[in-house]
Amino acid sequence: MVRDVLDGCIDAVTSHNRLVIVVLLLMTAGMVVGMGNLDTSSQAGGGDVGETTAAQKATYIDEHYDDGSNRGENVSVAAVYVRDEGDNALSKATLIESLEYQRTVLKNESVSAALAGERGVTGVANVIATRAAGDLNATLEEQIAALESTDDDEVEALVAETLTAESGALSLLPRSYEPGTATAESRRMIFRFETDGAAESAGTPSDAQRALYEAAADHDEPSFFTLGEHAVGDLNQQMYSNTVTLVLPVALALILGILAFTYRDLVDVIVGMIGVVVSIVWMFGILGWLGVSAGITMIIGPVMIAGISIDFGFHVFMRYREQRGDGEGIRPPMTRSVRSVAVALALVTVTTAIGFLSNVVNPVTSIRNMAIGITLGVISAFVIFVTLVPALKISIDGLCERVGLDRHKEPLGHGRYLRRALGGSVGLAKRAAPVVIVVALVAGTAGAAAWPALEQESFQQRTEPVADWKTDLPGPMAWEESAFIENRLYVTEQYQSSDDETGRSQILIEDDVTAPGTLEQVNNGVERAHETGVAFDQQGVESVVSPLSVMEAAAAENESFAATFEGADANGDGVPDRDLESVYDRLFAVAPDEAGKVIERTDEGEYRSLRLLVTVDRSETADERADGMQEAAAAIENGDADLTATAAGPAAVMQAELAEVTEGILYVLALALGVIAVSLIGIYRLTEGSASLGAVTVVPIVLVAGLVIGSMFLLDVPLTLLTALLMSLVVGLGIDYNIHVSDRFAQELERRGSAYEALEAAVIGTGGALLGSTLTSAAAFLALLLHPHPQIESLGLLVVLALVTSFLVSVLVLPSMLALWARYADVSRVADGAEPAATAAGDD
Repeated sequence: MVRDVLDGCIDAVTSHNRLVIVVLLLMTAGMVVGMGNLDTSSQAGGGDVGETTAAQKATYIDEHYDDGSNRGENVSVAAVYVRDEGDNALSKATLIESLEYQRTVLKNESVSAALAGERGVTGVANVIATRAAGDLNATLEEQIAALESTDDDEVEALVAETLTAESGALSLLPRSYEPGTATAESRRMIFRFETDGAAESAGTPSDAQRALYEAAADHDEPSFFTLGEHAVGDLNQQMYSNTVTLVLPVALALILGILAFTYRDLVDVIVGMIGVVVSIVWMFGILGWLGVSAGITMIIGPVMIAGISIDFGFHVFMRYREQRGDGEGIRPPMTRSVRSVAVALALVTVTTAIGFLSNVVNPVTSIRNMAIGITLGVISAFVIFVTLVPALKISIDGLCERVGLDRHKEPLGHGRYLRRALGGSVGLAKRAAPVVIVVALVAGTAGAAAWPALEQESFQQRTEPVADWKTDLPGPMAWEESAFIENRLYVTEQYQSSDDETGRSQILIEDDVTAPGTLEQVNNGVERAHETGVAFDQQGVESVVSPLSVMEAAAAENESFAATFEGADANGDGVPDRDLESVYDRLFAVAPDEAGKVIERTDEGEYRSLRLLVTVDRSETADERADGMQEAAAAIENGDADLTATAAGPAAVMQAELAEVTEGILYVLALALGVIAVSLIGIYRLTEGSASLGAVTVVPIVLVAGLVIGSMFLLDVPLTLLTALLMSLVVGLGIDYNIHVSDRFAQELERRGSAYEALEAAVIGTGGALLGSTLTSAAAFLALLLHPHPQIESLGLLVVLALVTSFLVSVLVLPSMLALWARYADVSRVADGAEPAATAAGDD
């Protein structure tokens, strides 16, 4: 029934090729219009994952605690760095230039309206200038005038006298600065901006930070720079530009070069690439019409669909070359070739779509949308390559032959060397099929066993500059290194974290928070946070805010509470350990605002939870911060009081999200394999009369998944949010190759009667197309290794591993499985053709 419908559609396409071209081009024009409605915003941010315990506790804190997680009472901060490598960042001229920079940016309404108070700017130049003016409250103009009227020697003396070892301004200087001297290669200014009220309506902190960034760009020597959102935005824009000028041309050159080598025909290359482009346009057009956010699909989708489309093209063109005999016209062999591959392409489309759609159970919205987008792209590619591409091929080949150009071409795999190489797996299947299968199963199992040992990172960060050879490439291909990377590495190496680089993490403590010993266990968590280094210790920075620290501050100011505090301390260690409910009551009476930041009290006076606020250094990796907070939470739970402590800061939430995604990958893989197995078993039962052939086709995918995991372990490819996602796509990539080989084997077995002759035809004929597809797609992803970002490199490497492994399994392992299947599932047919197969194999 399915074959009859497909055959009827294919006959219509090959018979009315010009009409098909017109209709498909009109539909493509509609897809282009749909692309105009495309939502390209990424949804990878907030709200994607909210089912993890850490995310739920973070939401609970937001709902039940007074806002105390942002230091400075809704104040955001931005640092502007001044670097003078050739001279001295503390010279009179450079100090004045910093003050003039402040004057320039303060004229911008966005900055002046958002600035937090009169002292919203702090810098070494301000400290030195106010001393020169003899007035700590001197205005900016008075500071500039004071420095200008002071000679160089006096300024140098002021600097040395001011920046001593006890000065709080040392946090504004690099680690290389020696206190008491008048030279430094850099320094920084801190701007504080309000984030609510009238200031926000007049000019948002984002606008203010843009003004800082743009003003800094006007200074070359000494250089002024920021590391805020706008600097990151320009970095991303430059990285995109670099990718377009370096990675994309290399990928296209590799693809076109391999296509030219494998097709050896310009017409087939052009028609195939038209099919690729139209498939991608359809994917984005449908997304636009449906209103589904493209997001991450913009990055991964085109490459995935290009690979799948190229694969479809190879099978259509190579089968056509096999089918067309000498002296035969164009339409009949094209009809036969598309008919012969259509079912396989349909199966590939269905199973690949299942592999991608298995991600709809993923908790991340952007990944679910990507699964939908790529599924639409796969379906689009199927439609294009059984309609538009054959129609174009018939039309163009017909035109060429009418002007005297011969369009007969040899299929890939039928040459002397490739035929011998691909046919070798048939010899293995004939002589040692059980050995091949056992070795493959052992290798796949060993690879899968490496899953728990894979290194896990929330995301990979770039920590090294671009290799010199990439920046030395000729013309526009040269990678232009962003100054942002060098600046960020410099700041990380030379500076203690400033306000703009620190943030608040938190721990929620629940259950019986009034039990004796509760505060002692909380104090254990505080001490552990300091021991691990996750708590940011620096002069002038409150590293940890806890119920105990709030109580100590209240006791220092209120004698009545001090008496309550000391009376609840039974063992004299400075930590209340009895009658905690009364201590909490008294704390809320004397310091309700501060108490509300760290203790949850209901309207009925019940105490449900406590909170720790920990200042962390954002220059550390998210995983390091999360691990430190997890250790602190574990220390709180370790004691007699029955407490549950949950790290609920941004890094801990991100780490929990990664754990959820990676744990879910196994579920997604199992789900995808299960649905694909059931689908193939049913479809092969209907189309080939054998359900067991569908089961045999699925088994190699498990091997591919195991081998890819093992390769990741051997090549040190970490498991990140992105690579964990791509693991689920291995199913979609791998099933493609196996279906083509199995479907061709079933067709040839019915036609020839001999299992080994059928295997030889399938492996050489279809294997040649698979080889071309693998080389082309792998080349496209190999080009990503030119990208300096490790996350992109891991993406490219993982997909190449999946492609190569899938190809090798389909032409080396699957033939042995099919040989054994034929031997035991269809003994009579194999026996009838056993002698001819042996003779043919020997002749080859």
